[in-house]
Order: sequence, then C-alpha cells, then structure tokens
Amino acid sequence: MGFLLSKSMDANFKRQQEFMLHNARLQMERQILMQNQMRERQVAMQIAWSREFIKYFGTFFTLATLGLTAGAIKRRKPGLFAPVVPLSFILAYQVDMAYGTLVYRMRGEAESIMLSEQDRLDLPHGTPTFDTIEKARRAKSNLSSLFEK
Repeated sequence: MGFLLSKSMDANFKRQQEFMLHNARLQMERQILMQNQMRERQVAMQIAWSREFIKYFGTFFTLATLGLTAGAIKRRKPGLFAPVVPLSFILAYQVDMAYGTLVYRMRGEAESIMLSEQDRLDLPHGTPTFDTIEKARRAKSNLSSLFEK
C-alpha cells in the first residue's frame, strides 16, 4: 500500500513540476512579447516625434531660408545666407530619421556592435544577479529599519 501511495505521489509531483515548468515558460513568453511591444511603441513614438518635428522645423527652415536669401540679395551680403547651411543639415537629418533609412542604418550598426564589439556593452560590475539584487535589497531594508528607530 505504501508503495502505491509513493508511486502516486511521485506521479503527482512529476505532473506538478511539468505544470510549473509550462507556466514558467508561458510567463516568460508573455514577458518577452510585452517587452517587444513596448519597444515597438517607443520606436514608433520616436519616429512620430521626428515627423511632427519636421512640420515645425520645415516651416522655420523655409521662412528662414526665404528671409535670409532675400536679405542677402537686397543687401548684397552673401554672408547672411550662411546660417542656411547648418540648418539644412539638421533638416536633412530629421527627414532621414522620419522618412528615410536612418533607422535601418542605425539598426545595422547596432547589430554590428553587438557582434564585433561585445565588450563595449558590458555593464559596470557585470550583469546583476539574484544574489546581488537580494544583497542590495537587504542592505536597504536594514538601513530603513535603522532610520525608523
């Protein structure tokens, strides 16, 4: 009788372990999907910001270019046209960010860095582990309890 009970408990324990592993895997997949969706939303917001910025900066650039060109022609001073050059670089960058291939080039460069320059990505003191986080948490909770006294 004890053997049958032990066998049944072992089977239940095994099923429980499989169930817990399955749940852990599902939770991990959900976390990965959620983090990816948050990343996608952040990138979409950055691109949308660039597109909105172009509307305002494009208007400013157009008015400044027209005004500086008219002033340079009217006063016969080509130096008045000089600010248009750096402003055009800013506009070109923003257009490339919003509608061009800058995002794809940046992604390619990031992938290259991750492959060939992995040492640049290391965190100070290495990757946090459960033990280091728990140690910091305990230290903080000990400090809190000392201050409360």
